[in-house]
Amino acid sequence: MEIDALTQNIVQELTAAAEELITAAQTRSGQIFVLGCSTSEVLGQKIGTGGSSQIAVAMFKGLKSVCDAHGLCLAVQCCEHLNRSLVVDRPTAERYNLSEVTVRPMPHAGGAMGTAAYENFADPVMVEAVAAHLGLDIGQTLIGMHLQRVAVPVRLQYKKIGEAILTAAKTRPPLVGGPRACYPDNRR
Repeated sequence: MEIDALTQNIVQELTAAAEELITAAQTRSGQIFVLGCSTSEVLGQKIGTGGSSQIAVAMFKGLKSVCDAHGLCLAVQCCEHLNRSLVVDRPTAERYNLSEVTVRPMPHAGGAMGTAAYENFADPVMVEAVAAHLGLDIGQTLIGMHLQRVAVPVRLQYKKIGEAILTAAKTRPPLVGGPRACYPDNRR
């Protein structure tokens, strides 16, 4: 598959944003990176109206390469038609004891990105939910339900991927204690 200039630019924006988030989040190998993405929004259309399988595959492969380079487990959120279930590779599902669901994403029920993930993971598994350590939400797909309990917004250099609004988040453990509690500097 030959990648056109628009797709190439979108993948470059995505991989640069992912690298910036990974650095800001101070990730560790084995952590979960969740992606929610509307390729319709990336192309400047209303979510769910004009997805692109070609762009989804290119974006998936670009982000998967970044996650693999950092030892991160990628989870790709499907759309609301599949209750925002996620596609992960089987080792991720097993490592995190994720609850498997039975469904196969398609472009109009799961979205182009979910379909691309399902077709390009080595051993795809659909799961109900994850508690990811960091993530990118491209096109306001609402990944918050798949982040750990304390999500912290991360302001990135990129504000959009293509035409879609980009939101990034990392997570941290909850701060417990009261006025006498002390916290490591990197936990705020």
